[in-house]
Amino acid sequence: MQGENAAIFAGIEPKGVWNHFHTITTIGRPSGKEEAISAELQAWAKKLGFTCSLDTTKNLCVRVPASPGRESAPVVVLQGHIDMVVSNAKSIPPGYDAATGKLHLIRKQYDDGEYIEADYTTLGADNGIAIAMMCAVAEDKSAQHGPLELLMTVDEETGLTGALNVDPALLKGRIMLNLDSEDDHILYVGCAGGTDLRIRWTHERTPVPAGWAGFKVELDKLRGGHSGAEIDKNRLNAHKALARLLDAASEKAPIRIAEINGGDRHNAIARFASAEVWVAPEAKGDFEKRINDAHATLAEQYRKLEPSIVFTLTPLTISGATAFSAEDSRRLIGLLQAIPSGIVFMSQDLPNLVETSNNLAIVTTKGNDVEIQCSLRSSVDAAMVDLANSIKAMARLAGGVGEVLGSYPGWEVNLDSDLLKKAKGVYAKVFGADPEVAAIHAGLECGVIAARVPEPMDVISFGPNIKGAHAPGERVSIPSVAKSYGFLKALLDDLSK
Repeated sequence: MQGENAAIFAGIEPKGVWNHFHTITTIGRPSGKEEAISAELQAWAKKLGFTCSLDTTKNLCVRVPASPGRESAPVVVLQGHIDMVVSNAKSIPPGYDAATGKLHLIRKQYDDGEYIEADYTTLGADNGIAIAMMCAVAEDKSAQHGPLELLMTVDEETGLTGALNVDPALLKGRIMLNLDSEDDHILYVGCAGGTDLRIRWTHERTPVPAGWAGFKVELDKLRGGHSGAEIDKNRLNAHKALARLLDAASEKAPIRIAEINGGDRHNAIARFASAEVWVAPEAKGDFEKRINDAHATLAEQYRKLEPSIVFTLTPLTISGATAFSAEDSRRLIGLLQAIPSGIVFMSQDLPNLVETSNNLAIVTTKGNDVEIQCSLRSSVDAAMVDLANSIKAMARLAGGVGEVLGSYPGWEVNLDSDLLKKAKGVYAKVFGADPEVAAIHAGLECGVIAARVPEPMDVISFGPNIKGAHAPGERVSIPSVAKSYGFLKALLDDLSK
């Protein structure tokens, strides 16, 4: 193992997994730009004599022969995605860029054990650690398994593109182990489906009168996180917070919005947002006092959930500025306040499972257009449709238009699954305790891929503990990786006997 981060992995097991993960972290792999990591994986497979196939979407399938004596065992698909969420902190030193593989890794002790973490950027353990485990088990002489198909999908993070278009001809296996979960004591057997919804709010901009005061209002360094797995943590959404501040500041005097922007991923809780606003000269003092007071109230309310939130109010000196009218600005603020972001409904079937949610993900201003992107999730199709219709109604009332851009199916729970029964038995034997069996509110590729093949597919999902996926500071537990890899080997052994 060579390179700047090599020393971080010294002495930790399993070596094969961490060697592959180290290589993966050096290669930029944003969603939609997976060519370099795919070429690396194909070269690795060719070196070991494994055959590879690519479908038209560039999903990669590597076929691994069975261990001696296990040739007649059923084919097992190991599945993960090769892209990652690229997110860099707003202010970072030179030489840090997750998009190009310039990650700076830290090995850090937390209360629950030691982790590998990325400094200032996302780490890409979601889902690079799955790819590393797949490669490691394929070349691990101590692993006993039947024929394997390593299915490595593309563009998962921006809409499950690879899974939605996977060629069924790639796969012979009808048993699939998805390695894209983030809790090592849980076997996942179901997940939510999702809908991407876009609101276009288009209104005329007019010149700002001379003498009006301009301000840039910014919120940054919120905790953010995965909009599925962490939507139940009550973390503050930057867009909702910004709308709250602007509403309070404009209570007595109108303001005009020139720009409003924030968020960077449809499946990440917005960590930052900003607005450029203009205020009549006689209302300048009142605006400043009200927005500062509103921030103080917000910071106190979220002092434990969002201890690092940063608020800045900067005067603007822009000549010839244009902005939306005060009436339209008020409607836009109201729309952002009205759109739900967080839990909408809890499951009626499984305890502590979020059934339906919405993430107010990205807001961008381009000329007369403000675009608002929402990411809806639900394990109940009717509930997701109803939520989408409600948000579109809110858009209409505010003078905008909402449209559904695409949806993907959920993964239906099957507690009678033969694979689940075997997995539970293996887990109990290896660890001396029963696993938790659960569904996840995040979108996994399991249901999408299973729907693509003609015969029924038996699927479970598991993986090591990953914290803060999709946000800078993402980390993966070192002992948890060893646990998950040990379970993977034991389950493959059992399935191939």
